[in-house]
Amino acid sequence: MLIRAGFDLAFEAYAPTQMVTMLSVRPSRFSDLRTDHRIVNDCSIELIDSHDAYGNICTRFLLQPGMTHLSCDFIIADSGEVDRQTLQAHQHDIHDLPAEALTFLAGSRYCETDLLSGVAWGLFGHVPPGWQRAQAIVDFVHHHLTYGYCHARSTRTAWEAYQERVGVCRDFAHLAVALCRCMNIPARYCSGYLGDIGVDPVDVAMDFHAWFEVYLSGEWHSFDARHRVPRIGRILMACGRDAADTALTTAFGPVRLAGFKVHTDEVASVIERVGEKMAA
Repeated sequence: MLIRAGFDLAFEAYAPTQMVTMLSVRPSRFSDLRTDHRIVNDCSIELIDSHDAYGNICTRFLLQPGMTHLSCDFIIADSGEVDRQTLQAHQHDIHDLPAEALTFLAGSRYCETDLLSGVAWGLFGHVPPGWQRAQAIVDFVHHHLTYGYCHARSTRTAWEAYQERVGVCRDFAHLAVALCRCMNIPARYCSGYLGDIGVDPVDVAMDFHAWFEVYLSGEWHSFDARHRVPRIGRILMACGRDAADTALTTAFGPVRLAGFKVHTDEVASVIERVGEKMAA
């Protein structure tokens, strides 16, 4: 299938302010792009791309005083299949893990493994290691937290989410990541697009989404504690230890987010809606 995705963001700066964004599709999906993926702005600001330590694309620029619109619109090919399910995937002994996976066993800014270790072993120590244990963690987090935009808080950590029992998709991902790491399963936080493809649409504005990946049987596998069930059409933008490594925008000074729109639709659905409007 083909998916059309992108965003339109507006920022108001009060003085020249440096900003770094992580809004590009991750390089691993470049071969799937069917149109150019290009971030543009309406103020002729120079955008400079670079790669961080995790292979994500970071876009740096200098906001000028006033309003700046940042946008992107692209079409990408997708298999149309749900997240891969590898029920027999095994958990590696730590000494067999590649060096790059070890990073994702340690605690981080939003994933306090030291505080959650006892909880994790009490809940999942009896569950066979591997896919079954990762899925048990997803099931627990999905039922333990209550989802709602009204619960959003940018500073909430995995430990706080566990205690407060509320959150948004990033909190579901942080808690699941932390619990996986406590059980010696490498886990990394992911951000990107996930549209209502193959599921009943929800009556809320589209947003970026957070999920996580675990390293089993020599590969990274996607899991989603917010939705719990496999989904179609994930488009990965960035991954890292937690949301601090994958921040959508980082402003080095006071900046107001004045507009925020995200779209993610199967191309056939877009065409059908346009046809319905023309017929009307």
